[in-house]
Amino acid sequence: MTRLAGKVALITGAARGQGRSHALRLAREGADVIALDVAADVGSPGSTQATPAELADTGAAIEAIGRRAFTAAVDVRDRDGLDVALTAALETFDSGLDIVVANAGICTVQPWYEVTPELWQATLDVNLTGAWNTCSVAAPHLVERGGGSIVLVSSSAGLKGMAFLVPYAASKHGLVGLMRALSNELAEHRIRVNSIHPGAVETPMSGGMGRIVKLREDSPHLAATFQNTMGVTMVDPSDISDAVVFLVSDESKFVTGVTLPIDAGTTAI
Repeated sequence: MTRLAGKVALITGAARGQGRSHALRLAREGADVIALDVAADVGSPGSTQATPAELADTGAAIEAIGRRAFTAAVDVRDRDGLDVALTAALETFDSGLDIVVANAGICTVQPWYEVTPELWQATLDVNLTGAWNTCSVAAPHLVERGGGSIVLVSSSAGLKGMAFLVPYAASKHGLVGLMRALSNELAEHRIRVNSIHPGAVETPMSGGMGRIVKLREDSPHLAATFQNTMGVTMVDPSDISDAVVFLVSDESKFVTGVTLPIDAGTTAI
């Protein structure tokens, strides 16, 4: 498994869940990995964050595979902090950057009338502005490298108006606009930009599914927004990592500007 041999990948939100899965999968394919995560509370009610120990575990797991790892606790809302961490990582590796996976995100579940201004802002700041910060500090390194691949981790809620997820859905829809604009502007530099759209994934962030089930019971007319054609409740993070590997490898060298659902048919309904 050497589809990414000699490549260097930056992954945000890498301490656990999908981010860790992507980091380890890319490492198994031969990439060295810069694993960043806030590893602290971001002040979003109902959305727990990873710990420094989990981030360290990700780094150790990458190295156990035989690849180099650089880990740092960085908040994606802090553009300068991202820039400092990325520069330090590339100096440590003495290498350029080839792959960016903007994965960091938060999600809370509530009906629209429970969305506070603070919750709204925190969700957009992390999910959308954080992805933009990641792209804006990483893209110059990809340009210098002569090309690369950026994957923005959106959601089925970034393609479909899913109830009880208003701030999350708004932020994930915003990632599609960011992806499409960047895919056009960066194409001249041989940089491909795509977004992936997972459905429900079995990670620590899926803890809010219990409340969604209750809210669906109270609002049966909205239940269809969460259904999928394959009848799957949850998928494994590795199922999403399969798509990430495809999009960052040369197997998709002419794939750009694409919204790729991995949602068992949620957005097909």
